[in-house]
This record gives sequence, structure tokens and C-alpha cells, in this order.
Amino acid sequence: MSSENQTWTKKLYQNFEGFVEGVIYDRDLSISARLFGLFLSPFSYLFSVIVRTRVFLYGKRLILKDKPLDCFVLVVGNLTVGGTGKTPVVERFAKELVGRGLKVAILSRGYKSKQDIEDRNFRNLFFKSRIQKPKVVSNGVEVLMNSEEAGDEPFMLAKNLPGVVVITGRDRVKSGRFAIDRFKADALILDDGFQYLSIRGRMNLLLVDQTNPFGNHSLLPRGILREPVSHLKRASYVFLTKSESDPDLNLLETIRKYNDQAEIIRCVHKPKFFREVNGEIEKGLSFLYESFVGVFCGIASPRGFEQIIDRMSGELRFRRRFLDHHRYEAEELDRMFQQAKNSGADIMVTTEKDAVRIPVSYKPILPLFYVRMEIEIVEGFEDFQEAVAGICFPTKERLKPAFPVSIQD
Repeated sequence: MSSENQTWTKKLYQNFEGFVEGVIYDRDLSISARLFGLFLSPFSYLFSVIVRTRVFLYGKRLILKDKPLDCFVLVVGNLTVGGTGKTPVVERFAKELVGRGLKVAILSRGYKSKQDIEDRNFRNLFFKSRIQKPKVVSNGVEVLMNSEEAGDEPFMLAKNLPGVVVITGRDRVKSGRFAIDRFKADALILDDGFQYLSIRGRMNLLLVDQTNPFGNHSLLPRGILREPVSHLKRASYVFLTKSESDPDLNLLETIRKYNDQAEIIRCVHKPKFFREVNGEIEKGLSFLYESFVGVFCGIASPRGFEQIIDRMSGELRFRRRFLDHHRYEAEELDRMFQQAKNSGADIMVTTEKDAVRIPVSYKPILPLFYVRMEIEIVEGFEDFQEAVAGICFPTKERLKPAFPVSIQD
């Protein structure tokens, strides 16, 4: 296939992917989007049956069985496909555990990394032996892979967490055993692992985006849910992220309807500083106050990021959204930066997650910075400390049963 045809095919695929994303997030309200949503609805029902059956079989240990690991396993995940602000929560827990003397390893699938794409090859999906061995992104001393090889989120974690081992691999049981044998890990964190039911004896931290908890309440592919809302019952703790205001009573009632035992912890994602992309310059939070700013990002929930930068800047002159996990190329960046400059922007800002997907050799025509975000607990700090202590000194009371017992749930 010629390079021109490859470019055209790639563009067509990206446009379709963007259209589908607009449908499942209910951002596209056009007639064509509504019709496509109706077309997807039966598949959501079918997916729901598959998910409920899978969880039931794991719960009853029929055909599908979980496996024990000689190590405490902490799961951080969500019921939806993304946008809950999971990575900063994983980072915060890893720092807390390292600070208490534990040897921590983070296990990630490495979504949209080179390895993940190869593992999702049609033939490899049906032949588990073809799936590659675990890859070490960081050995706790140095980062051994780039963002394209590791995936953007594992690379970010490896870069920001010295002393923490980061491993990617589709088979996280195998990755966990590798981390224990090779690095003597005594605490494993499953990044985005709520749906990974193959590991026994876990504490489940479930993240819920307070601003958009469950989308339109439909499962994939019509909505953003990976599992029914009733599977909240598997959570040991519920983290309400992006919780700048008091949560809606209906949301709290929904959580308590399905889980009246889990503690609810509220947190917000706070900007800490700005750092030059692929550079060393660091600026304080007042950096943008008198500037004309352009923003761009390829994340699941871009609105929150755009609002934060809008509040911190003199004037927002340009914005551009890409698909989640979009990997940037120099030519498209050149075009975008020229458009931003023509719109009057004199500084460009993106997210840290996007920054690691920009080519290291890229030289922008405008100053380019990312904003560093960290979580801040606004309610339930004692419960957060209890969760940390529960990992260091585990008790059976805090280990929530991993599975609903009824296929109807």
C-alpha cells in the first residue's frame, strides 16, 4: 500500500473513531449519531450479558478461576472507559507505600503501546502463548523504555516514581509473578485493573468521575460503561474524583444502593506547576495570567483540563482536541501551532499525558508547556490513610469480595 493510501486510510479510521467517541460520550447529537447509537444499543445488551456471565463464572469459580499471588495486590480502576483521573491516584498510592518502606511494582497493560497493539493482533487474541512476556518500563532505578514502547501512562508513572518498578503486559498474573521473583515486590498495584479478575485477594479502589459518573448508563459500545453500575459492590473504597463541589445526592444514593460498606473518599486534581515539554524550564501557577494561551489534548475528558487552563490564563485564544492516546506527528503539530499563532496565542499548553506522546526531537514555533497535576484529598483523608495502612497491614475486613454472586446483578 502506498504512503498516500496509508495516510488516507489512517485519516478515515481516525474520523470514524472520533465519530464513535462522540456517540458513546453523547457529545455528538446529530441525527446520524442518534441513529448510530440506536444501531449500537443491541450490542450493548449483548456485551452486558457477556460481562455479567464472566463475573458470575469467576465468582463461582466455574471454568474461570482467579489465581493467588504471594503479595498484596491493590487494584485501582473504574467502571467506565476512561477520564476519571486514575494515573495521579495510582501515583499517590505508590508514593505513600514506598514512603512506608514497601517494595512497590505497578502492573499495567500498557494500552496502545507497541506491545499492546501486537498482543491484540487477531491471531494472538486466540493463542495466549503468542502474547509477549512482561516488559520492564522501569526497574525502580532508571526508565528503560520510551512512551511509544511502554504506553503513555506507564511511561509517565515510571518517570515520576523513582524507586517503583513499572511493568507492562497483557497477562498480569504473569507480570505479578515476574515482579515478585525478579524485584522482590511486596505490594503490587494493578493500574486500570478493576475488570482484571484473574488475581485473588485484593483491595479494590474504584474511581468515579463526579462530573460524569456513568455516562448515559449504557455499556459499551453504546455508552462508556465497562460493567453494570451494580458492580460498584466489588469496591473496597470509592474515590470520587474531580470533586470540586459537594456530590449530587442521587450519585451518593446510587453508590449506597449497591455498596453500603465502602468508604467514599473525595479528591480533586490540582495543578502544581508548568514544565517545558522536552525541556527543563519550570514555571509557577501564575505563569499564564497575562498570556494569550492555546491548549490541545488527546484525553478522554478534555473539558476539565480546558477549564483549568482557561481560569489560569489571560485569554484562551486557541483549543484543539484529539482522540484519547493520540500519538502526535511533527507535521500535524506544525500545522496546529501555526493555526494557534495565527489566532493570537503566544504560549501552548497541554497535559502531561499528551506531553510524553510528542516527539522528543520536535521544536515548536511557540513555547510549549504541560501542566503537572496531583490529587488532593478534600474529604475522607482518614479513610485514605486507612486504605494505605490496610495495604501495609492487611486485614480480611478491608478485602472486599471480588465478585457479585448473582448473574442478575
